[in-house]
Amino acid sequence: MNAADVAPEAQQTRFPHELMYAAAQQYYMEDATQGEIAKRLGVSRATVSRLLTEARRHGIVEIKVHRPATLEDGPLAAEVARALDLARVYLVPKVNGPTLGPWLAPGVSRALAAVGLESGDVVLVSSGTTVYECAREGVGQYPGVTIAPAVGGQEEPQPWFQTNETTRILAERVGGVPAYLYAPALPGPELFYSLQHEPSVRRVMDLWAHAKCAIVGVGSAPLMRQMMPAFMPRDAESLRQAVGDVCMRIYDRDGAPVTYPGSERLVAARPEDLRRIPATIAVAVGAEKVLSIIAGAKGGYFNQLVTDAPTAEGLVAAARQM
Repeated sequence: MNAADVAPEAQQTRFPHELMYAAAQQYYMEDATQGEIAKRLGVSRATVSRLLTEARRHGIVEIKVHRPATLEDGPLAAEVARALDLARVYLVPKVNGPTLGPWLAPGVSRALAAVGLESGDVVLVSSGTTVYECAREGVGQYPGVTIAPAVGGQEEPQPWFQTNETTRILAERVGGVPAYLYAPALPGPELFYSLQHEPSVRRVMDLWAHAKCAIVGVGSAPLMRQMMPAFMPRDAESLRQAVGDVCMRIYDRDGAPVTYPGSERLVAARPEDLRRIPATIAVAVGAEKVLSIIAGAKGGYFNQLVTDAPTAEGLVAAARQM
């Protein structure tokens, strides 16, 4: 038995550099399998695995991951930006699995870095699963930046419906200051009138006109969703024309606002507020969101987009047909 296979727990941090180099050279440069390397070196396959791990730890092996040209500033991102008349598009690899945050957060991080946020600047966030999950990931450090909701809370118990919770998490992650909105997304007539004069609510609503950046999700057609806010009346005839929403502001395929009973009382940033923001970053993926994204861009609800490569290809193809 080779000495490298004796007492692996004690041996694994004391492999000879020559042995680590030999394993790494054959594995990374000659494309040899771990089984082949084990036979050549006279050690077990498990030892080869430990040799490769230690080679990286000791700096014998350095691994660099280069972003493909098709991502970020590549031709596909530029093509989507042109097709949708957006200022900037940030692409991430194909999103896999039920959790979106780990895949999309790097794109959001790059988008935020380009905004040039400084202490005292205001960043708005919408409700929704995508923004909530991205908020839970690392998207950079922005001490002193104010994070505020762009829409009131909802009756649904899931945390991503509660914009204050997304605000809290994002502010904690970036080192910012949260500004909470203590108001429902669609209050009754009397409460809506009272909220217009409530100082704590008014303070947050006033931030909407001074925000430097917003991170928003893009909802698909309301009547096509498995779950939609309880305050949206499914039987409203106008919703048949709706293809998506941003900050609960519903729009049709041309990006024009769609109203429904009570929508005039919506506590949310208005389309004109969103258009006034220098960097409104939409975060959305999926074939079911393609029409929603195109219509939202057409209506000016956002001027930047974070999405994955397959969705980007779908956006270009769909835009050509419209």
